[in-house]
Amino acid sequence: MFNNLSDKFEGALRKLSGKGKISESNVREAMEEVREALLEADVHYEVAESFCGNVLNKAVGAEVLDAVEPGQQMIKIVNDELIELLGGERSVDPETGQIIAPEHIMYVEPGPTVLMMSGLQGSGKTTTCGKLAGYLKKKGKSVMLCAADLQRPAAVTQLQVLTEQVEAEVEGTGSVQFYGEPDKVAAYGEAVGVAVDVCRNALKAAKREKVDVLILDTAGRLHIDEDLMGELRRVNAAVMPHQIFLVIDAMTGQDAVNSAKAFNDQLELDGVILTKFDSDTRGGAALSVKSVTGKPIRFIGVGEKLDNLEEFHADRIASRILGMGDIVSLVEKAQEQVSEEEAMALQEKMAKGQLTMEDFLKQLKQLRRMGSMKSLLGMLPGVGKALKDIDLDDKQIDRTEAIINSMTKAERKDVKLLDNSRRRRISRGSGTDQKDVSQLVKGFDMISGMSKQMAGMGAMNRLSAMKNMAAAGGPPGMGGMPGLPGRKGSSKAQQKNNKFKQRKRKKR
Repeated sequence: MFNNLSDKFEGALRKLSGKGKISESNVREAMEEVREALLEADVHYEVAESFCGNVLNKAVGAEVLDAVEPGQQMIKIVNDELIELLGGERSVDPETGQIIAPEHIMYVEPGPTVLMMSGLQGSGKTTTCGKLAGYLKKKGKSVMLCAADLQRPAAVTQLQVLTEQVEAEVEGTGSVQFYGEPDKVAAYGEAVGVAVDVCRNALKAAKREKVDVLILDTAGRLHIDEDLMGELRRVNAAVMPHQIFLVIDAMTGQDAVNSAKAFNDQLELDGVILTKFDSDTRGGAALSVKSVTGKPIRFIGVGEKLDNLEEFHADRIASRILGMGDIVSLVEKAQEQVSEEEAMALQEKMAKGQLTMEDFLKQLKQLRRMGSMKSLLGMLPGVGKALKDIDLDDKQIDRTEAIINSMTKAERKDVKLLDNSRRRRISRGSGTDQKDVSQLVKGFDMISGMSKQMAGMGAMNRLSAMKNMAAAGGPPGMGGMPGLPGRKGSSKAQQKNNKFKQRKRKKR
């Protein structure tokens, strides 16, 4: 995400890195490039103008510290302004001096905390209700999903199915249950006010069941009209939700921002949820919505799975845009999948050189739950750009799992047992080539040796080793990177080099 914008920001700031001092002329020149990049990213015109003006004023008026290069200070100024633009709400603990992150959901006691979801049809509102329930379940909350969208056919059934999927597929100590009145949909599908009764009844049921959070999935339209807003206002007045979230499609750019402003003008919003955030290569909606509506982005949808909903952190997104990675989010993703005890046990195995294919298979499954390989490696500082022209094939993880699953327990424990006869059997059982099995074993031997070396390193040295591993080809069996099994594509530079070699052979 933000690939084009990141390139433009990096190019503009690179011009300032070699300057002896920051002057109005060179900053103004850089900001012209940034302004053009923001407009190309479908950022609101006034937002782009304000951002560049603020950076220019702060940069020209700033005193350059002796210990900081002008280019570095400029990056700091741009980073702070990006955080502000994205809606960074930061307060400082007076005792510790540490920054306190804002609460994405304010819970009430006694419960239930009532969340009202609104949005246009097609924005992913109902699916987001399911994802939000999954997010809350992982946090140990009990949740009730109320099907109050009585206008769209099958909306009630969809939410009921999502409830069952979240309860079955999303791991967590909480629980999710469904509330709906399908008979009212069939009899009074077009009647105004029926949704209000359903929401009232859902609130009574939530109190009776003593759930922590009640999520109301209200009706949407293809466009904003008085009937829609009238129904939402009546639900709001009847149930008095503690927070109202607007769900918008990030890929619609300024249309999404305009919808958010129209909703907020008629219904006081508490926050915005951006769906399809991982597919939004421009970033116009994310960069504009807070400035235009005054409402912060609370969550972002980053995939199709029910656990692909993340808290929105302005400082982390700003860091990604400037190519500085997002180590904090990467660590949080890892902590969700791996307990501290498991991590310590694995570290001890790595230090002793006792890593097995069984351990590797477990790691692959955990990586799959964390997200795509490209998105994960892109969170490492400096790696995102290196991966831009490389097509990572996540399906290689399926093939790698199939190979390992075709091994016996003894073979997983000791890969040295894998002679040619065993490798042929494994390739037939996994539906892969024998060379794929050999490459996986070779890669596993390599990663085992590197893991043993990295176990004795400090944190910064381990990070450096991870970056070098990603640039060189990444972990074994991950495919899609040059020189690894299951490569789906190669970088543009490699493709040109291969064509050059082919032409050279023809001349001979």
